[in-house]
Amino acid sequence: MATARFPGKSADVAAANWSAVAPGRPLCVNGTPWILYLLEECVDNIWEYCSVVIGLISMFCFLLSTLPQVYEAYRNGKVEEAMSLGFLLFLFSGDLTSFAGCYLTSQLPIQVVTVVFYIFTDLILISQFLYYKIKNSSSRKTPLLKWLCFMWCGAASLVLMVLPKLIIDNSRSLDTQSPATSKSVEVTGYICGYLASVFYLCSRFPQLYKNFQRQSTEGTSYLLFALAMMGNGTYGLSVIVVLPALRGSKQTFIIKHLAWLIGSLGVLILDFLVTAQFIIYKKNVPATKSSALLSVPEVEPLLCEEEELSVL
Repeated sequence: MATARFPGKSADVAAANWSAVAPGRPLCVNGTPWILYLLEECVDNIWEYCSVVIGLISMFCFLLSTLPQVYEAYRNGKVEEAMSLGFLLFLFSGDLTSFAGCYLTSQLPIQVVTVVFYIFTDLILISQFLYYKIKNSSSRKTPLLKWLCFMWCGAASLVLMVLPKLIIDNSRSLDTQSPATSKSVEVTGYICGYLASVFYLCSRFPQLYKNFQRQSTEGTSYLLFALAMMGNGTYGLSVIVVLPALRGSKQTFIIKHLAWLIGSLGVLILDFLVTAQFIIYKKNVPATKSSALLSVPEVEPLLCEEEELSVL
């Protein structure tokens, strides 16, 4: 699940769209008002407008992607059998490094809040995995485990509300650093972006192996992967759409977004393999259930006939 980053534009195009009417108070001359207010980005043509709208769709898909799996795990209570712990840990590591990249490269507040939400949902999934693993492996009920889970979720929710404000306030101090320090921090941020892409790509392999080993996808919500596919696909499209509007070097623009493009499009390809597993292994479930149902009527009449003969 790659972080939905808005592609933006090159420095020369951005400078052309901003006009300083007073020191420290730039004015966006031809920009779209709602995008300027929400994203602090000056968008003045159809290509950039489409890129931002597609980027918002991508972000919305990522925000919803993990919620179906949270519900599915709560419904069946066998998440440790269906989900791979490696998948969850790689996903969590990817979101952590992506958060570091967003913070070090001074991304927009909405992006920082979004990636914090990703980390929060990752923690919920990992907590569910550990909770049901301990619960299902224990022969007796443990009320303490349930209360610890509730306390953990409450603490995580509290951190989710407070952390973005602290991060945004601290990120403003990065803008006052010297150019050399700022450049090194930015390079570190892009390195974190590449690490995040590696973690996202690695996350799919444990789950693919888990599904293959079980020959089943039962207990796993396909919406998790379907929404991730929509999010990754729309993110890649948002980067490509803005290219005709660039007046600067398109190559430099692509290089700046290459880490997130690799993560998004690479995970998209692997999610097609997960989709194939859902299609293939779904055919095995009805056959198993139908064979189980057919075996019952064959036994019951025989038992009834034996009882009648014994009475006679």
